[in-house]
Amino acid sequence: MSSPDTLTMASKQNSGPGGSATAPARTPVASAQDALAGGQTASEFCVTLAKLFAVRLSEVAVMRLDHGLLKFVLPEELKTAGAIPVSSSSAIAARTASTKKAETFNNFTKIKHARVFETVKLISPEDAEKQEQSQIQKLMSVPILNPENKVLGVIQVCRKGFDVSSAGPDFTADDLEKLSMAAGIAAGMKALTET
Repeated sequence: MSSPDTLTMASKQNSGPGGSATAPARTPVASAQDALAGGQTASEFCVTLAKLFAVRLSEVAVMRLDHGLLKFVLPEELKTAGAIPVSSSSAIAARTASTKKAETFNNFTKIKHARVFETVKLISPEDAEKQEQSQIQKLMSVPILNPENKVLGVIQVCRKGFDVSSAGPDFTADDLEKLSMAAGIAAGMKALTET
């Protein structure tokens, strides 16, 4: 993995009569870091993540760890739906918090996991008919760690669809790297550090 501030070197051709060199191009990770940096609220952060990964806002979740339970910060609809014990053997978010490892699942329906939160409606009533049978097909799950490597929470980004092909493109190693970088930024959000 490259560091978030790694730059891809552009060719050093002259750009015109002034003889100035072409500016170095930013890597996707560096560009993502720029987009996410700044004192955003948790909601603004999730909107930026949704745009970054070309997913719906309802396909981005941020959870914070509180006394052994992962509690949803966003989406709002899941705040009151319950919490995930870190000791759970069937929840991917719990596994992410326990192992402190980022993972990608591009065939998520074949992975044994808790489905309780997938039953909560996260969409407007107008869209409900179109999304009725849509389920998580692809998922990235990344721990949010403080500088001491203590788990503060988990970020998950998914792609929903009726099947794997209708859910959109697979998540890539670059996508997982971007989300891991975003988790580093999220570690400074008040929504995760306040109990």
